[in-house]
Amino acid sequence: MNTLQQLLEQKAAIEQKIAAAREQAIHDAVARARAIIDEFGLTAEDLFGGKRTRKSSNAGTKVAAKYRDPATGQTWTGRGRTPKWMEGKDRNAYLIK
Repeated sequence: MNTLQQLLEQKAAIEQKIAAAREQAIHDAVARARAIIDEFGLTAEDLFGGKRTRKSSNAGTKVAAKYRDPATGQTWTGRGRTPKWMEGKDRNAYLIK
């Protein structure tokens, strides 16, 4: 019967063999891919597509405040979570005109 120590040693040996086999498989895959790229004269654009899409031109732009708390002067754009000072109250009373 195998002891715990023997089983752990076998496990470590198998894990080393798995890691080596994986490295070899990756090496072989890269070599095949490079051969195909060279054979057909492919470029990175051919492989990964043309131009990358950009974010909307409005992304990250500031929005003007729509509401103001007269007591503290705090403002809110009307986007996102409602501020504590406006919760449960009529928004029209806080509109910036």
